[in-house]
Amino acid sequence: MAQPRPSHSPPLHPESQIPWPVRVLVSALGGAALGAAYTSPGSPLLAWVSLALLIAMAIGARPRTAFWCGFLHAIVFVLTCLFWIATVLKVHGGMSYAGGVGVLLLIATAWGSVNGFFAWCLSRLSRAGVTRACLAAPFLWVSIEFLRDHLPEIAFPWNLLGYPAAASSALVQAASVTGIFGLSFLVAAYNSLLTWAAFASGEFSLRIRFAVLAGVSILLAAVVIAGPQFVPAAPPASHYARAVQPNLPELLDYPREWFQRNAGILDELDRLSLAPSNHTPDLLIWPEAPAPFSFQDGQFARRASSLAIRFGHPFLAGAVEWRSAANPAGSAAPASYSAFNSAIMLDAQGQRIFVYDKIHLVPFGEYEPFPLIHRVVRSLSEDVGGFRSGSNYAIGGLPGGQRFGVFICYESIFPGEVRRFVAGGANLLINISNDGWFGRSAAPEQHLRMARVRAVENRRWLVRVTNNGYTVSIDPYGRIVSRIPADARQAADLPYDFRADSTLYTRFGDWIAWLCVLVSLAFLASLFLKPKRLSN
Repeated sequence: MAQPRPSHSPPLHPESQIPWPVRVLVSALGGAALGAAYTSPGSPLLAWVSLALLIAMAIGARPRTAFWCGFLHAIVFVLTCLFWIATVLKVHGGMSYAGGVGVLLLIATAWGSVNGFFAWCLSRLSRAGVTRACLAAPFLWVSIEFLRDHLPEIAFPWNLLGYPAAASSALVQAASVTGIFGLSFLVAAYNSLLTWAAFASGEFSLRIRFAVLAGVSILLAAVVIAGPQFVPAAPPASHYARAVQPNLPELLDYPREWFQRNAGILDELDRLSLAPSNHTPDLLIWPEAPAPFSFQDGQFARRASSLAIRFGHPFLAGAVEWRSAANPAGSAAPASYSAFNSAIMLDAQGQRIFVYDKIHLVPFGEYEPFPLIHRVVRSLSEDVGGFRSGSNYAIGGLPGGQRFGVFICYESIFPGEVRRFVAGGANLLINISNDGWFGRSAAPEQHLRMARVRAVENRRWLVRVTNNGYTVSIDPYGRIVSRIPADARQAADLPYDFRADSTLYTRFGDWIAWLCVLVSLAFLASLFLKPKRLSN
């Protein structure tokens, strides 16, 4: 009797025969559930289970099917929690609605490609068993998040998987050691554990799988419920910053007579800046420029200098800086000017003492990514781009020898860049932003949640001042101490203080992300270096 020929296809787990339409549909539902974790009140728990749907559908699937599972998961995720991008580009970016959706789909496609690669890798790894794929999943997931943080031109680490976990005042403290990527690893690992408990039936008994899942779940629940009482209380703040929230409308163009038309509003902002209070503020902060504020415009420069003198302490404000580019010697060409999105500080004598130029600009809003798409972008809107990026992570000085670092708007979502200010000697973090461009979407709240983690990662007070919300003071443990209501023209004295200690994250940066990259490379190498298993 002829012996059967050995199969060259590795054995799959019994649940592998799931029709591909079911896999794609379940993966898309997982993307919608994950998106809801960032947009719906009280829904961070969804992040702890929604990724498991993608992991489960990728395991045992054909690699091509797995790729599309990951791709659709990301597309639905982006459309669920980032649709505000299309609205912002239409309402405030001068694009057509179709153009805004087109840019959103471009972002979603890039996002989907890396997610598809994640699922493809799990499919290949699952040929050696469910356990192997589930062990690799959290390392691979953090690696692709790290890639999103470092993609050239279009890096966009918005809504990383760790941010829902950061809603817990206990769990977020781990960020001082691992950064946000450590929290992403924790959530991805729990999702992977759920998948392992459900599908590793041929490798471990149900009793073992249930015991491991139950034990980890109980431990996490205990940390979330009981952990907050062990979070240290920050020492009482000994300083106050007068934060002014102008609540100015967002305009695409500003007429020459803007200052004359809005003189009454500017006078009101001066009164809010100088109003007496129960505290003695020693720092005045206005947000990222919500109007044609430029120190090259004498109207604004004179007003700002006078305000600093009357306030009697340093005044930090967002402004557009215009600087000429040097022409070659002997050139008769007129000087060209470049615009920078800057934070500028005046001292109590009204003199400029500090300038920081925003380094990480917003793609499509402040600059055009990839020159090859210049014509496409310009065909959608003439209002895209126009800014140059800075190159110096400048540290400012305050009376008494203390130092601060200021980052502008979108830069708050890049943990490694904010860390550089503290590593450079900043004792205080300041974030100025104009979140009015987001409207009343979920974006301003998401932006605040991400900025909050920067305070914990570096154990620094964070004073965040915006045009229309959310203007807050955050202590070094991530607690919001004081805030101004959104959509209100108000001022408040926000408490802050200085710290000189250094966290493990500040000293070593994204070490856990690099570790995940190395482990992921080892898993990927095993796909090509290890001989394929043959079935009996």
